[in-house]
Amino acid sequence: MSFTKQLGALRAAIGVGAWAAPDTTGKLFGLDPVGNPQASYLARLFGVRDIALAAGTLGTDGASRKLWLQLGIACDVADAAAGVLARRKGVLPAWSAVLVTATAVGAAVTGVLALREE
Repeated sequence: MSFTKQLGALRAAIGVGAWAAPDTTGKLFGLDPVGNPQASYLARLFGVRDIALAAGTLGTDGASRKLWLQLGIACDVADAAAGVLARRKGVLPAWSAVLVTATAVGAAVTGVLALREE
C-alpha cells in the first residue's frame, strides 16, 4: 500500500473515531474527557479536520493531491508543536504528550514520504 493510501486511511480512521466517539478516542491518547467535558467538542473539531484531509488526499491526484499532502503535513507539524507546548505548560501528562506528539510526527513523516512518492 502506498504511503498516500496509508496516510489517508489513518487520517480517516482517527478522524471518524474522534468525531463519532470523542471520549473513547481521547482516553486512548491518555486524555481525561470526564475531567474536561469540553474536550469532546475539540476532539470533534480535530476529527472532522482529519476526515477532510483524508478525503482531499485520497480523492485527488497530481498537483491537487500534493497540495492536500502539504496541508496535512502543516497540520501535523502544528499538532506536534501543540503536544510539546501542552506538556511544557503542564496541561498534558507526560505519557499523553508523548502519544499525541509521536502520532503527529509519524503522520508528518508519512506525509513527507507520500509527497516524495507523488
